[in-house]
Amino acid sequence: MYHTQMQAAKQGVLTPEMKAVAQKEFMDENVLMQRVAAGTIIIPANKNHKSLIPDGVGEGLSTKINVNLGISRDCHNIDMELDKVRLSVKMGAHAIMDLSSFGKTQEFRRRLIEESTAMIGTVPIYDAIGFYDRDLKDIKAQEFLDVLRTHARDGVDFVTIHAGINRRTAETFKNNPRITNIVSRGGSLLYTWMELTGSENPFYEYFDEVLKICREYDVTLSLGDAMRPGCTNDSTDASQIAELITLGELTRRAWEQDVQVMVEGPGHMAIDEIEANVKLEKRLCHGAPFYILGPLVTDIAPGYDHITSAIGGAIAAAAGADFLCYVTPAEHLRLPDVEDVKEGIIASQIAAHAADIAKKVPHAREIDDKMSRARQALNWEEMFSLALDEEKARSYRKNSTPEGEDCCTMCGKLCSMRNMNRIMKGEDVNLI
Repeated sequence: MYHTQMQAAKQGVLTPEMKAVAQKEFMDENVLMQRVAAGTIIIPANKNHKSLIPDGVGEGLSTKINVNLGISRDCHNIDMELDKVRLSVKMGAHAIMDLSSFGKTQEFRRRLIEESTAMIGTVPIYDAIGFYDRDLKDIKAQEFLDVLRTHARDGVDFVTIHAGINRRTAETFKNNPRITNIVSRGGSLLYTWMELTGSENPFYEYFDEVLKICREYDVTLSLGDAMRPGCTNDSTDASQIAELITLGELTRRAWEQDVQVMVEGPGHMAIDEIEANVKLEKRLCHGAPFYILGPLVTDIAPGYDHITSAIGGAIAAAAGADFLCYVTPAEHLRLPDVEDVKEGIIASQIAAHAADIAKKVPHAREIDDKMSRARQALNWEEMFSLALDEEKARSYRKNSTPEGEDCCTMCGKLCSMRNMNRIMKGEDVNLI
């Protein structure tokens, strides 16, 4: 009898979820089971998420991507958010994080879990504010845990818990000023709650109860980076590292209770710091999978932060990060619409796939080789079918019709592929 994927792996039990992930990832089942037991691979799979097609995150696996969405006070159209969910699943997102903070959050969460084959994550503290409809200072420690329990019972596969921002970390933050202070929404709420009440972070103080809830439903803990840098100037500072040390300690405590863990990371960060940060997280958190937002490599590109994020994400994943949280062009500006979601997914997929090639993930390069052969053969239909965004590729081709089908309007008859194909066959090359 086992409660969690980790407990099963420790007992030498190969679960259906492990078998499915091993087959999908071209990994030996026993190797995967050993890594789940060690905590370097996770399979977020709540017992109550019946529609889930399981995915693994971690050592030796392909880089996964996550999509953020959810209803808020200003934008609470459930149907529109579900449209984003369907698009995300269709486009191959591996996870969807429901960041809802207002209105019918449980209705949306339950519909999301019912429909989505991708794993579902939440941040319970966001929901607590709207659920209790009281000032932050008036919410009791146990009430935060009650919201976590509700999310677990509903079927979410992983939860972001900002347990690393305890009173000790808060003192480090106070003594080391930043330009952007605390930009994590959950981190800022907990810091504010601690300051207003004089109490310890309830998710840290009652971490054993958090683990008990997660173990009951096999909810994976995503240990949130409350102190992630909100600008490149604030990265790799005392607050970020102090929290990371605490997250490493909490990771061990979770593993002792057979609870799966991934650790969240920055944030905004200059390119030359990214690889060191990934290695530091892996070292301090004992090889636990690393879930990273970006990192955004510059602060001056609002409207294009899916690009700044993809640059940092590719570097981070190539260095060993396991899970990329997408960033859309709307980051820092508004709630993303459906088109923003699509652009964010594509950017993250490019970053993840580029990293998988660098990490030599089994068969990652195969689709690139297929695309190269299709280009060499000027096989447009094959190129479209292999493209990350087939619709856009077809549209570009259709909207700019070349003189001949064996070229495009960029080069015309000067096309290197066209001319090399002909000359290699001993045919005449007519450029006029």
